[in-house]
Amino acid sequence: MSNKNLQHWHCEIDDHRIYHWLLDRQGESVNTFIPAVLTELEQLINQLEQDQNAKGVVIRSAKGTGFALGADIHYLHSLETNQAISFVRQGQQVFDRLAQLPIPTVAVIDGLCIGGGLELALACRYRIAEQNVETRLGLPEVNLGILPGWGGSVRLPQLIGPAKALDLMVSGRLIAGHKAVRWGLVDVTVPKRQWLHAAQHYILTPIKCQQPQKLTRLLTLKPLRVVLASIVRSRLAKKIKQKFYPASYAIVDNWERYAASGTAAFNAEVESIRYLISDHRTAPNLIRLFLLREKLKAQAKQQENTWGRVHVVGAGVMGGDIAAWCALHGMWVTLQDTSHTIIAQAVQRASHLFRQKLPQPRLYKAAMDRLIPDVSGHGITTAEVIIEAVTEDLMVKQELFKTIELQARDDAVLATNTSSIPLEDIATVMRDPERLVGIHFFNPVAKMQIVEVVHGVKTQSIFLERACSWVNDLKKLPLPVKSAPGFLINRILVPYMTESLRIYEEGVPIELIDQAAKEFGMRMGPIELADAIGLDICLATLENLNKHFYGDTISPILIEKIANSELGCKTNQGFYSYRNGQRITRRVKRHQSPIPLETIANRLIMRMLNEAAVCLREGIVTDADLLDAGLVFGAGFAPFRGGVVRYANTLGIERVRDQYQQLEQHYGERFMPDKYMAELVTSIGE
Repeated sequence: MSNKNLQHWHCEIDDHRIYHWLLDRQGESVNTFIPAVLTELEQLINQLEQDQNAKGVVIRSAKGTGFALGADIHYLHSLETNQAISFVRQGQQVFDRLAQLPIPTVAVIDGLCIGGGLELALACRYRIAEQNVETRLGLPEVNLGILPGWGGSVRLPQLIGPAKALDLMVSGRLIAGHKAVRWGLVDVTVPKRQWLHAAQHYILTPIKCQQPQKLTRLLTLKPLRVVLASIVRSRLAKKIKQKFYPASYAIVDNWERYAASGTAAFNAEVESIRYLISDHRTAPNLIRLFLLREKLKAQAKQQENTWGRVHVVGAGVMGGDIAAWCALHGMWVTLQDTSHTIIAQAVQRASHLFRQKLPQPRLYKAAMDRLIPDVSGHGITTAEVIIEAVTEDLMVKQELFKTIELQARDDAVLATNTSSIPLEDIATVMRDPERLVGIHFFNPVAKMQIVEVVHGVKTQSIFLERACSWVNDLKKLPLPVKSAPGFLINRILVPYMTESLRIYEEGVPIELIDQAAKEFGMRMGPIELADAIGLDICLATLENLNKHFYGDTISPILIEKIANSELGCKTNQGFYSYRNGQRITRRVKRHQSPIPLETIANRLIMRMLNEAAVCLREGIVTDADLLDAGLVFGAGFAPFRGGVVRYANTLGIERVRDQYQQLEQHYGERFMPDKYMAELVTSIGE
């Protein structure tokens, strides 16, 4: 078979009769799998089996974007259950034929090798990885609510032992190439220039295959399997609930039952996936969120900018961390503040971040060199992006932008990190308000994925597009939102957090308020979220939004705590107490709440849902998909529920109306549903 018959693979045969199969998914920038890719791989296997002189096979990527990812999620999302299962079985069968080849097979891995890409590599006899910080391996299917379906959950424990394999699969995390060697997942790492020589060596020289140590293999014995499975489930239970995220538990169940051995273990992969995608909502919702993540990335149109220089004004926690994140991602950053001490503290935090993210001394030093203290603000004149992160005070920001505008390059993006002030208010003092955008990061910058990119009435589209591109280059998700007080995420979080303070004033312990939210599936309860944000920042946001929308009475407890300098985590005292950055916990039982926890959660979420309806009606975001993405990735809304709009869609309009009616009767008109509610509930499909 010639290359002319192949769309997604290239086949070459060298002088040693070693076959080189290069994966090159047609029309895509990365390698993902659809049935045609698997069919062509099977055709390559058929061709190889006809050549009695073949010495071996090398499988590698023809792209510069990594080895291979998993199944094409867009394609997978389009399938009915039976079609999806047929796709899974096809992958299993083709990879099994590869694994059964009698000659040596070598996967040469560069960049990302995850999901189905790693399952392809596991079906090979040997794995060689490039010595590159970009090389990452893992089976992250649980992040989509499913599990490895092309033999990964069977072959990985056989290769590296059950303890490490279960840890990798149930967490969905990725590991670097050098760690993969230590674990036995990869045979060796080599520089790119030595790829082919190393691959030839593994094929032409008999080398013993990787196997877990004898003691590790003992874990497959039934009594020890039961013990290990119990330990893994216990650790999982501290992080995720089985009823919300069943995929990780299914991996453990399958391993405990079949010990990653035999046909039954492969069949269990398929049947587990059938259950997860047809009988449980988590997988469809998490797959939808994956696609929403891609939609957010698509907001960043391709730009020619290299973003060489960034200037940040304000070296407090937010400004300093924005500057550090920019330097981490290869940008030269000048950091301005009136206080040398504050800048020094920001540089110290940056140093800690760089040591975490860049363990190589050379890369750490380079990142530190890119972060430049700049008390006088000299960096303003050369920066492509200038972002202020000073106090949330309109007059302060106005004075700052009057000065910045006079010094900045004509093509520089002028951005404010304001969390609630409309751009139009800031821009009133500017000669060229078309240049002003909002780039609103969330705290902590290193962990929060979403960044609101705010456009005002006068903002030119070119500056909005460049701001989205810059955010995307920082490996964040840009969420375009219309300028309005609170924008999207804070606008919806304010009623949620305000309701939590009302509940607290009704005598419910703060621990149980947070517990109710987390039992619903929120990543963080509203009280601990307030402490994490900072109670002073919460108050400033509440006051600003109250002026425009709510008119609610601000909780006197919140005002009192701020008066006592109890500002949350940063002062070791807020609603909770903290020691060394860790919350001091106390045991509180459910019966200590005068209100059922289910009612507490319902009050919190329905306030959030109602504000979501208002935001869609006012066009703060263009559609319900972006709103759901913003709340999941930016506010910690329960991922397995797919977003607040998807949750309402799941309930249906009749149940939503009934719940609002009951809440309004008990708690007043703040639970009167917005007139847009019916449209919101039907704004996305199942």
